[in-house]
Amino acid sequence: MEFKLRDYRAEEEAYSLTRVSVSSHPLSSSSSSSSSHTQDNVSIEFFDPLRALSTEIPEPVEDTIVAEKYPVIQPASHLSAKEWASFNKLLMQRFPVPKMISVSASSSKTIKGKKAIGELPANTQSDELNDSEKLTEKGFKTVSQQEYIKRLHELKDEIKRSWHSGDRVTSLKLSIKVARLLMDTCVAQFYPTLFVLATDIMDMLGDMVWERIKEKAEFADDGTKVCTLSDDFEANSICLEAKETCNNWFRKIASIHELLPRIYLELAIFSCWRFMRDDVTDNLMRLVMMIRGISDPLASAYCRFFLIHCAQKLPQRDTGHLVNCISDQKILLRQIISTKGTKYGNFLGDHKLLISLMEPTIEYTMRCIFKDPNKIADMIVRLELGKSPLELYGKVPWISIVLHYLLKELPTEVVCSNALEILRLVDCSSDYTFDQCLNYKMVGLKLCEGIDQVNTVDAVIDEVIQAATKKKILDEYLKILDAYMDIILHYNMDRSLSSILSEIFERLCNEVVTEDELPTLQSIVVKLITHFDDMKYIFDLNYFVDILDVMHGSSRSIVCMHILTKATRNNHIDDPTTVKLLFDVAQSLHDNVDFSNTRSDDNQQAERLVARFVDKVDHGMELDRHLTFLVECRGAFSSMNDLKEILVHSSNLLATRALREKKNNLNFIKSCITFNEVTIPCILSYARQLILYLETAEVSLFGGLISHADGLLDSAVCCLQNVSLVDGLRKSNEDADGIVSLTRKLCSFMLLVPGNLEQGAMYIPKSILSLLDSQSWVTPKLRIRVLCSLLSLSATFAQNELPYHAIHEEVFGNDLLFHGDAMYSQELGSLSRVILHNMVDTIQQEPSQVTRGKLALEACNCIASYFKVNHEISSVCSKLMETAVSCLGGDDKYLQSTNNFVHKQSPLCVGGE
Repeated sequence: MEFKLRDYRAEEEAYSLTRVSVSSHPLSSSSSSSSSHTQDNVSIEFFDPLRALSTEIPEPVEDTIVAEKYPVIQPASHLSAKEWASFNKLLMQRFPVPKMISVSASSSKTIKGKKAIGELPANTQSDELNDSEKLTEKGFKTVSQQEYIKRLHELKDEIKRSWHSGDRVTSLKLSIKVARLLMDTCVAQFYPTLFVLATDIMDMLGDMVWERIKEKAEFADDGTKVCTLSDDFEANSICLEAKETCNNWFRKIASIHELLPRIYLELAIFSCWRFMRDDVTDNLMRLVMMIRGISDPLASAYCRFFLIHCAQKLPQRDTGHLVNCISDQKILLRQIISTKGTKYGNFLGDHKLLISLMEPTIEYTMRCIFKDPNKIADMIVRLELGKSPLELYGKVPWISIVLHYLLKELPTEVVCSNALEILRLVDCSSDYTFDQCLNYKMVGLKLCEGIDQVNTVDAVIDEVIQAATKKKILDEYLKILDAYMDIILHYNMDRSLSSILSEIFERLCNEVVTEDELPTLQSIVVKLITHFDDMKYIFDLNYFVDILDVMHGSSRSIVCMHILTKATRNNHIDDPTTVKLLFDVAQSLHDNVDFSNTRSDDNQQAERLVARFVDKVDHGMELDRHLTFLVECRGAFSSMNDLKEILVHSSNLLATRALREKKNNLNFIKSCITFNEVTIPCILSYARQLILYLETAEVSLFGGLISHADGLLDSAVCCLQNVSLVDGLRKSNEDADGIVSLTRKLCSFMLLVPGNLEQGAMYIPKSILSLLDSQSWVTPKLRIRVLCSLLSLSATFAQNELPYHAIHEEVFGNDLLFHGDAMYSQELGSLSRVILHNMVDTIQQEPSQVTRGKLALEACNCIASYFKVNHEISSVCSKLMETAVSCLGGDDKYLQSTNNFVHKQSPLCVGGE
């Protein structure tokens, strides 16, 4: 067998495109402008958004129609209903319901749907223990949560069914039973859920009564429509029959014996007062006064809650009832605060639990008070908060929890204009209903919303620092300062910042930092990192590094990630002090994160940040120092597998930089190669090892280190031998294709490497060939690809001059080392015969007939391209063509083109025709 001789220079000249000199680059701006000018005279059949930059794009018609169909501003009643539903949903989520609920005997009767169960006889006691309801020692019944809620839904369905069947008396009686359930506060944590479910039934009843009376007003007895009531109708337009029906409903409700059900039922149909009178303010205030007669503080608070909800449905939004409700709440809270012991009114239990259950009612009341922006000034005066929005009182104490939601709803402009007065108000309002530090925090958040509108910033911050310093508990101290940190940074108050950091560190040294304080401390540190652009300045801040050292756990990891994110935004990091500090930060992050869980997003982000930091570090011309840094990184970040690849790339980059300097850097280049030889085996993936071995071998060869390159290539072959053993799993098609591509790349690289005189010039190709037989994951299709590459390599080695050489002057190619060597030619011929036999055998192993035919044609093209066609080659090609014809048929275009190509290479007849 004899290889074809090729002249690579002549081929390059023959197949190169003709080059023409031009005055400007085709992608330059001048060219694009001229081309756009040319386009003006040509009809454009399509719209190119990248060319018509100045063209006005019309607004989509569909968006305009949608905007007109659904206006942004919705009716107030719709917003109130939506807000109420959302608030109720959050209310049920806020207080988890126990599985078993204690209820009174009367409530048990309603829930059970039968007569009340008294004391049980002794002979039925064992049966009772198996029931879902159980009798407690105090005479209360215990009912499962699911049964209670299910029964309420059943009552709702019964009320609706009775109403639609015309039995409105039964609907009212059942509604009274539901309202009576709200008298029972035995299980306080269940009360919010009970309130939501019961008031839903009350609202349903109110809607049905409203619709019935409205129908009476609009239709005559014979069903003829008399009129259509507008949303703002007046009472004098309502007929007498409708008014009588309305009055009858209120009289029925007024006859209810118990106070709480009577109030709830009247509130449910309260909007029906509009059918009898235009101004219902007096009726509303009467109900406000009636609620004061409810002795249970929890029941009275939620009754006011429902009153405010029902009042929101009225077209006239009077605010008098809101002011009275919040005043009554304040009186009630003061009495609870002043009461000693565990009982207040009918409520048994912890006062803090009672206040937490009342908290949503206060929040909703305050939200309604400041709902209308036009009435804010009036509300401030009526709440006795100040003379006007610009002049607030600062020394009138409030209940902390009421003050908190007042501050939450106050407009930002009012808070910014009266910051000092509000801070003094918070200072004198301190009780256990709400943490005072959270009120300070609320003021801070409001001031940050209007950060440019804050008056007397210096005085405000001094007041805050004084208030924070008084706090003995570290968590409260940090929460106050955290809320105002943005203001301090925004106004560049360096003196205040320095004193705050100093005191924070002093407190951290004197106290043990627990998990409660860490999130707030984290927030403060992150704000500092986010505000400043230069990490060097951040590290120079007073006690910043010391505070960072005190932090631990996940909070420290989060801060470290923010630091690395900020630092790696720059093009490079070259300051030695900053590099050292960032290295400590990255090492801390590495030590705190479990990198064995590679699926975690946080772990992946942490590894990416550390890798970016290592990649951004630049020691300039101090290459030895940079290599030392890489060695330190390898030791410090041993758990980060992907980082090791970056270290190898960085080391090769350093070696390449040393080569470009053309100084006597041979020892340094050897150090880089040695670093890689130690690092690459630590990487888990053999495929990635193979890539890095090839890359490092290229660098070694360009540096003239032939022995290092040989060793790295041996390691690369070992990777190929071990690649199928990863995890003991069968390689996927994608992985296998990638490994085969790397093998072919290795074949290409072998052209640059001088043949090994001791092991033989064809040692690596022979190793690859033997490797194919030992790897079970290599399919016939992949094997043919590698064999074709080996055949191409052998054919290239047989040329008088190789197509390319290593750039180092001391590295000679095989064309110079072995040209005319008979042993070398014999070795090439022997290898080629083995490859040919392997090709023929491999093709026959392919199970798919179509694939087997295509592989035969691919092999035939390869053989005809590299060998001079003689009798032996013609015989091999004929056999391959016969296989292709039997598998694909004579009409296959690929087969026909291959047959024509082979005929052109030699006049010898080849099978296929």
